Amino acid sequence: MGAKLKDVAALAGVSVRTVSNVVNDSAAVAPATRERVLAAIEQTGYRPNLAARNLRQGRTGLIGLAIPEVGSPYFGELAGLLIDAAQERGWTVLIDQTAGRADRERRLLSGAEGHAVDGLIISPWALSPAEIGTCQGPAPVVVLGEIDPEGTADHVAIDNVTAAREATRHLLARGARRPAALGLQPELRNRTAELRLRGYHEALAEADLTPDPRLTAAVASLHRAEGRRAMEALLDLPEPPDAVFCFTDELALGALRAALSRGLRVPRDLLVIGFDDIEDGRYSTPALSTVAPDKKHIAESSLQLLADRIYGRLANTPSRQVVARHRLLARESTA
Repeated sequence: MGAKLKDVAALAGVSVRTVSNVVNDSAAVAPATRERVLAAIEQTGYRPNLAARNLRQGRTGLIGLAIPEVGSPYFGELAGLLIDAAQERGWTVLIDQTAGRADRERRLLSGAEGHAVDGLIISPWALSPAEIGTCQGPAPVVVLGEIDPEGTADHVAIDNVTAAREATRHLLARGARRPAALGLQPELRNRTAELRLRGYHEALAEADLTPDPRLTAAVASLHRAEGRRAMEALLDLPEPPDAVFCFTDELALGALRAALSRGLRVPRDLLVIGFDDIEDGRYSTPALSTVAPDKKHIAESSLQLLADRIYGRLANTPSRQVVARHRLLARESTA
């Protein structure tokens, strides 16, 4: 016969209500107590009837995740972390790809796609903050990334200005005097490139260096091919850069390829740093220096914000913002 709530409670040394709160994520439980209950659940083999629970509570047990590119290493890793963390809460994640298109983002936010989800986590590229607010349907929403929904939804992002300033400072500390910034995307509205460019400029100002507009390179996408194309254009300048801050690791990997094709030695002839800490960068030659957002923190914070709204714990509170952690990882490309 299967284990019951009371069996878990007895093993964990807590009340049945506490076990229920952990299983249903319906009230705050001290982290140590939660871990003890989860360990007891694992040991007893207790399996809650999630379908019955959701039916009683009028929920589906499904949450949506809308990302611009399913094939992106960054979004792929983040999606995996979100799925793992959601499973611990008894949720299933439905993933949709927006391709950064405004019409897709609007339909998903409004619920027009017809997906019966309890909440939505979305990383928008095309919609403005005002549009995000006007498009939202009845389901709770958590916005990821640099578009600040301006109080219309909970929001998780890293401090891109600070992170970019730290990356540029790192290049300058390694002796760079003409660092380039590669990754501008003026047609997008997600502000990522804008904020990272601001951090780049702030670091230059700290070093009493005047920004050279020729050293800022725009791209049509965030993929390797565009990184190589933009880097080759920078290397063709009469005074090419001695370092480059790429706004994503994929762009940086393309820049590394461009440098190699020109016979340049990284880091001796050119310093290269990226952003995102994707797996490919850890195993490139040379290994890529990067800014590493705490993807696990982003995933767990997003789900906690969503859970608070779904279960009504903060139904009438103002929207909240979480600034996720990041760190700079110095590897061979700037050694």
